[in-house]
Amino acid sequence: MKRPRPDGVDPVARSRARKRALQAIYAWQLGGRAMRDVIEEFAHEQEREFADLEYFHDLLLGIEKHVAELDRELGPYLDRPVDQVDPIERGVLRLAAYELLHRIDVPYRVVLNEAIETTKRFGADHGHTYVNGVLDRACASWREAEFRAARRRQ
Repeated sequence: MKRPRPDGVDPVARSRARKRALQAIYAWQLGGRAMRDVIEEFAHEQEREFADLEYFHDLLLGIEKHVAELDRELGPYLDRPVDQVDPIERGVLRLAAYELLHRIDVPYRVVLNEAIETTKRFGADHGHTYVNGVLDRACASWREAEFRAARRRQ
């Protein structure tokens, strides 16, 4: 039997929230609709999947609010302008960038692993290697102390 985490976070529900958030981000990027409309469309499915609905909302509203900052921060780690990155990979990168920059409570390794696994599931054949490379370099800068400490433990 799995023991609940002391902070009350359900990792499975969070993972589901990220996957659904990526699908919502994809729809938002391509559809140009307000994020609240996209959230409303996806929220019912979130509830049925027992995902972390609060985290789902935070991710989507945070990405909408900070999209210009996220794209600017990702820029130095990309090999092309952000609008030329595949829409799935762009969504994953924005999602991960938001968590890395604005959700310091989430360990960077969790963010990287979730981004890679989500890209494997929804992205192009080798999209996960691109996402991994971008985020690995970004983590070295954005979460420098955490990144260095993890490297020393390896």
